[in-house]
Amino acid sequence: MNIGFIGMGVMGAPMAGHLADAGHNIFTCLNRSPLPQTLSGKSVEVVNTPAEVAAHCDTVIIMVPDTPDVERVITGENGVLINVHKGSLIIDMSSISPIATAALARAVNEQDSLYVDAPVSGGEVGAKAASLTIMCGGPQEAFDRAKPLFELMGKNITLIGEHNGAGQTCKIANQIIVALNIEAVAEALVFASKAGCDPATVREALMGGFASSKILEVHGERMIKRTMDPGFRIELHQKDLNLALASARALGVSLPNTATAQELFNSCSANGGAQDDHSGMVKALERLANHPVAS
Repeated sequence: MNIGFIGMGVMGAPMAGHLADAGHNIFTCLNRSPLPQTLSGKSVEVVNTPAEVAAHCDTVIIMVPDTPDVERVITGENGVLINVHKGSLIIDMSSISPIATAALARAVNEQDSLYVDAPVSGGEVGAKAASLTIMCGGPQEAFDRAKPLFELMGKNITLIGEHNGAGQTCKIANQIIVALNIEAVAEALVFASKAGCDPATVREALMGGFASSKILEVHGERMIKRTMDPGFRIELHQKDLNLALASARALGVSLPNTATAQELFNSCSANGGAQDDHSGMVKALERLANHPVAS
C-alpha cells in the first residue's frame, strides 16, 4: 500500500527502507537533506510537503527529532491534517512530549482519523536490523492496523495503554534507565582506570557477572576505544531527559539521578560534544577526575 514516511534521518531512512523492501510504496517530503543513498532504487517518491504526503496515503509515519517538529508536520502550515483522509492512520515514532502527543491525537481524531504514538528504542543498529523495540499508545483498533508495519521494523512491540501518550511515557522511562546506566558504566570505568587497572580487562570481567548489561557491552567498549560517532547523539538524549524532568515536575515526582545525568550531558555539550554518541557522557566524568578512561 501507499505509506507516508516523514523523517529520513539516521533511523528513519532504514525504517522506511524495510517498508519499501516489503513491497510498500513510500511517499516522503524532505527538509534540508537529500534522499539518503540507501533508498536509491527503492519505491520511494518525494513530494513537497506533509500535506502532499497525506494526499497520497491512508497511513502516515512520522520520525522526526522533537515535539515542535511533529507539531509542524501534523498541524502546521502544509501539515498532514490539511489533506488527511477520513479513516487514516497517523503513527508518530518520534520521541516527544506525552502531553503534546495527547493534544495531537485529539486534533487527528477530530478529522475522523486514528493516532498511535510509537516511539522506538534500539538506535541506528536496531533500525538497520529491523530489531527495534516499539512502545505504543493508542486505541486497540489503531494498534492492530499499525502492527503489521511495526513487525517490518521491530521485534519487541508492545501496546502500553489505549490512551495516546502511553508510548511516549514508556520511552521517557526507557531513556531514564539508559542515561543512568551510561553514567554508572562511565563512573565505574573512570574509577577503575584511575586506580591503575586496564579498563578493557575490567569491562571483560564485569561482563560475566551481575553488572553485565547491554550498556556495558556496547557503550563500555565505545568509552574505551573512543568511538564516539553517534548511534544516538547526546543532544537528542538531552532532549529526552528534558521531557522526563518536565513531565516529572508536572506529576510531582522527583528524579534526582536523572537530573544529574542531564547535567553531565550539559557539560559534554558545553565542551563541544553535543554531536557525540551518548556514551560520550564519560568525557564529563573524565574531566571531573582529570583522568581519561583510555588514551
